[in-house]
Amino acid sequence: MGGLRNTVRQELVGRQLEEQISGRFPVGQRLRVLDVGLGQGTQALRLARAGHKVTGLESDPAMLAAAQAALAEEPEGIRERVRLIQDDGHQTGRHFLPGSFDVVLCHGVLMYVPEPDPMLAGLARMLAPGGLLSLVVRNADALAMRPGLAGDWTGALDAFETDQYTNRLGLPVRADRLAVMTGTLAGIGAPLHSWYGVRVFTDLASAGERQPEDPAELERLLAAEDRAGRTDPYRSVAALLHLCGVRG
Repeated sequence: MGGLRNTVRQELVGRQLEEQISGRFPVGQRLRVLDVGLGQGTQALRLARAGHKVTGLESDPAMLAAAQAALAEEPEGIRERVRLIQDDGHQTGRHFLPGSFDVVLCHGVLMYVPEPDPMLAGLARMLAPGGLLSLVVRNADALAMRPGLAGDWTGALDAFETDQYTNRLGLPVRADRLAVMTGTLAGIGAPLHSWYGVRVFTDLASAGERQPEDPAELERLLAAEDRAGRTDPYRSVAALLHLCGVRG
C-alpha cells in the first residue's frame, strides 16, 4: 500500500466508507460506484472485492496504467466488476446519465481543481436519490499544523492567511474549509451527513517512512488515528478531511 502516510489514509478512508455504506444501504446490495480520480485504484478494488460494480475515471495516464496493472492481478470475477476510463471529473456528463450511481468517490482530487463547485455539482447529479458522495480534501483550517510542528514558524504564520499551499510533490495546490464545504454540499443537493479527520498524528511522516512491520503495532496506530479522526477537537486539525454527503 506504500508508505506510512498512504497506508493510514487509504485504510482509514476504506474503513469509514464501509461504515457509511453499511449504515446506508441494505446488507448484500450490490452498489454502483463511480470513483473519480481513482489513482492506483486502492478504494475501487476494495469495493469491487466487496461485490460492488465500480467505474473508475482517471485523467493521468501513469496512474491509469498503475490501476490497470493492479486490476490485472485480481481474480476474473473482480476484474469483471471494474471498468476504467481515461477522463477527469469534469466530464462525467459525457459518459453517464444523471442518477447512475449509488456511491460517488472523489478522493485527493479537489486540491488540484481551482474552482471545484461546478465539478462537485456534476458529481452530485450522478447520484441516485439517497446516494453517497465521498470526498477527501486537504484541510485548509489545519494548514499551519505541518510547518508549525516541523519548526517552520514563517511557514506556519503564512498558512493562517491562505487556502493555498505547496504539496510534497512541489505542486501549488489548494485546500478546503469544513464550513465552506458544508455550504457547498447543501447547495448541490448532497448535504453533509458525516465527516472524519484523516492523519492527525502521522502527517509529518517522511515520504519513505514505512508502516510498522508488526501487525499488532500497525493496528494500534490505525486505532489511534481512527479514534482521533472521529473525536473533537482532534479531527479539526487533521491533514485531510473525509466528507460524506447524501443526495436528497
